[in-house]
Amino acid sequence: DFVQSHYTKQQILVLCGVGNNGGDGFVAARYLAKKYPVTVFLVGHEKDIRTTTSKKKYEKLKNSSASLYNIEDLEKLPKLLENAGIILDAMLGIGVSGNLRDPYASLVKSLKNLKDKTIISVDIPTGLGADLSVHPQATVTFHDAKEGMTKETCGKILAVDIGIPPEASLYVGPGDFSVHYPKPKKTSHKGENGKVLVIGGGAYLGAPVLLGLAALRTGSDLVYIASPKETSRLIRCFSPNLIVYPLVNSEILTKDAVPDILKYAEKVDSVVIGPGLGIAYETMDAVQEVVAKLLKIKKSLVLDADGLKAIAKHRELLNHTQTVITPHQEEFAVFTGEELPDDIDTRKKIVFSWAKKLDITIFLKGPVDIISDGKTTRLNTIHNEAMTVGGTGDVLAGIIGSLLSKQIKPFHAARIGAFLNGEAGNQAFSTKSYGLLATDIIEEIPTVLAKYL
Repeated sequence: DFVQSHYTKQQILVLCGVGNNGGDGFVAARYLAKKYPVTVFLVGHEKDIRTTTSKKKYEKLKNSSASLYNIEDLEKLPKLLENAGIILDAMLGIGVSGNLRDPYASLVKSLKNLKDKTIISVDIPTGLGADLSVHPQATVTFHDAKEGMTKETCGKILAVDIGIPPEASLYVGPGDFSVHYPKPKKTSHKGENGKVLVIGGGAYLGAPVLLGLAALRTGSDLVYIASPKETSRLIRCFSPNLIVYPLVNSEILTKDAVPDILKYAEKVDSVVIGPGLGIAYETMDAVQEVVAKLLKIKKSLVLDADGLKAIAKHRELLNHTQTVITPHQEEFAVFTGEELPDDIDTRKKIVFSWAKKLDITIFLKGPVDIISDGKTTRLNTIHNEAMTVGGTGDVLAGIIGSLLSKQIKPFHAARIGAFLNGEAGNQAFSTKSYGLLATDIIEEIPTVLAKYL
């Protein structure tokens, strides 16, 4: 529709990848071939087309008037590019990460060398966010603009309605999870899929254990727990999967432990602070110092429970950092000094405002979870009434900490953490009913991973 309404009859070349973005190109080519001379170049072979839907669209394309070429015809591509007046870029979409490799890298370089050609990208320009990308005159994107899309990178941006209901953009779901969770590479080594440091224990010892086990079940390779010496000895007894660092000889966290914590933090990708620490004056002082120094070296943080209370009067420490805070309503009031009403729309506005003010991600736990980074807000209703049992908040913090350790951005980590925690809780509820425990949720995390990845 965009091409037909903006451009006169010209030769069109559609460059298609072997994924769903290429499938979009097949459909566009089939319709355009009714009114324009169309050539399709498949960056691969027909057998390489990855999805059933795209394969079906390619079969339909064979019955159109479009001329079809594939990677075997690479030597003909310069002439095809020369003859085309309009080039549709349907090579790679949002499911691709990292820098481009050949043949896509070479194709993008070829497009950059062209003059007097109209390039239109389908959904997003190929390579958007990488060191090399297509720079089109226009991008027709579906449903809404994607992260990183600007006039400079995408040309004119047209967001078109494709029938996705508004609720799909407001509530978290399996799509958030399957898109943003990074599957480990077959060649990866121990530690490459995330290392988490948990700073907790002292007043209570169960909380850091639950958090650490949840992080491991979410897929982090290594989880370290730094805890006062008295509780660290007991934490070691819970699971051989946890690596426990005893802090100075004390029953609670104090400033004496800060140098050791910073040393341990150097080797990890994310840090979770708060579970079971207690609110002793000395502990609050120690947490403030630890947080300030960890943020100075740009560590990704999750602040939960007692960690939040310690920072409440020093919120400015968190400004513009890779931090997720996970308060419930009462903790939010302590942290911000602002009481939340019951009205969900007003709660959303308040959470959004604080997330924007601090430039962090806030995960407000409640009957309807509210997740915001001050730019976008999501709601979550995937959980059940039995998840009020003690320890479920620790599980959630462990999941988010694990996702941060995998280099997932804080807002995305919170979104997919909400889904993973809630869906695991629902799986556990199906068998444990109102007898559900936090440990039951942890054991169901792999079930969710297996189902949706």
